[in-house]
Amino acid sequence: MSDRDIACAIIEGRLDAEVVLRTDEVIAFLDHRPVFKGHVLVCPIRHVDTLLDLPDELVLPLITACRRIAAAMGPALGAQGSFVAINNVVSQSVPHLHVHVVPRSKGDGLRGFFWPRTKYAADEQAAYATLLREALQVS
Repeated sequence: MSDRDIACAIIEGRLDAEVVLRTDEVIAFLDHRPVFKGHVLVCPIRHVDTLLDLPDELVLPLITACRRIAAAMGPALGAQGSFVAINNVVSQSVPHLHVHVVPRSKGDGLRGFFWPRTKYAADEQAAYATLLREALQVS
């Protein structure tokens, strides 16, 4: 674990985040610099550096959480689909395994692996998190 591990800081309550889902194995929270608003990071609660370090018993809980969040993006945000990705070492800005689940719509401008970033307006992040939490309760 390093000082740059914001996932562990969020899990331990040392850093605030808009958490949309938390189980015994997984936490999911809004990325503070989203590709598109509603962009979620899904992480194992247990510190794991990379996908290659992920224990077999955490694969299903992690992927299940990603699938649930991707499914919630349509009803919650009006997304037509999602982009799900893992940076593994290269371009992994946080030294804790995290899966990006990004809401997508046709014509949204995302091309290839260029990920432009946006910002939330004041209090907008909490509203997006609420929409996703509500949709996850239904699914």
